[in-house]
Amino acid sequence: MVDYDDAFDDGEKSKSQVKRELHALVDLGERLTTLKPDTLARLPLTDPLRRALADAPKHTAHIARKRHLSFIGKLMRDQEVDAILVLLDQLDASTRQYNERFHNLERWRDRLIGGTDEVLEQFVGEYPEADRQQLRSLIRQAQHEQLRNKPPAASRKIFKYIRDLDETKRGLR
Repeated sequence: MVDYDDAFDDGEKSKSQVKRELHALVDLGERLTTLKPDTLARLPLTDPLRRALADAPKHTAHIARKRHLSFIGKLMRDQEVDAILVLLDQLDASTRQYNERFHNLERWRDRLIGGTDEVLEQFVGEYPEADRQQLRSLIRQAQHEQLRNKPPAASRKIFKYIRDLDETKRGLR
């Protein structure tokens, strides 16, 4: 008598599992078709896939689009899917990873504005490319705006500056 539990222990995937994985690749490919060209340039993609993604907007008829997305899914088999997903999660505003990074940068901004030179040194230790002089100037402007109850223009500039530093450090720029 055949023991059915042992039938799947040899590492083979079921037909259903293979189909689910292929559908996931097609879905990822469809997600890639919505990205801007500069974002696509940062992803580790092969040239045939880049060409197929560039051609995707040309296919407007339902069946043609569906067929092209299947082709993109086929090309996705040759990609480093994990690396693509990591970069997409860092760029996609709906992901937990993006939100955590965003909140961490907000905390840095608030600590810099309310802190001392020691906080600035900690920040420069984490982001060595930071320009101390520019940051000090922006911090003074933000503190001045807070005291006078003015709109937080300098605070926004600080956030944009540290976000740019963070994206450069992570290889997103």
